[in-house]
Amino acid sequence: MRIGVYCSANPNIDQEFICAAEELGRWIGEKGHSLVWGGCSLGLMNIIGEKAQKAGARCIGVLPKKIEERGRIFHNLDLCIPCHTLSDRKDLLVANSDITIALPGGIGTLDEVMTQCAASTVGYHSKPVILFNIKGFWNPLIALLDHFERENLMRGNYRDRIKTASSIEEIEAIVETYLHP
Repeated sequence: MRIGVYCSANPNIDQEFICAAEELGRWIGEKGHSLVWGGCSLGLMNIIGEKAQKAGARCIGVLPKKIEERGRIFHNLDLCIPCHTLSDRKDLLVANSDITIALPGGIGTLDEVMTQCAASTVGYHSKPVILFNIKGFWNPLIALLDHFERENLMRGNYRDRIKTASSIEEIEAIVETYLHP
């Protein structure tokens, strides 16, 4: 399975987020999955890439020209998918992943999660995104989505498209339901 991952490329990340990225990277490799992600050599992006690759995962980076120009490419990619813009990157990440997982991140990560969810709502795909809810990081977003739902501003149940997990075991259970429906 190709596991897409959205996460922060910023330095000075909370140690628990780093540990979660390491654990997720190892799990992806140990389970024989491929990692599809932003392919950047900074922050959680670098950490998950290193751990996934060390555990045997194929690492597929989707890289906008701006990141290449700045020399921020993850070392030793198995496959580099170049693109021009962040919008292209989001489309290619979803197209090249079977399921995605969102580690803690900032505006870019939130944008990726919401774009994927919106595209699913419209019917472009039916791929879920899993919010890896370390230390309740995604709780404010979940509360906002619940608010949207209470106000009848969303079609269907967003939980069909956005799953939450607080552990690798919960992620694995969700992934298994998509491997073996």
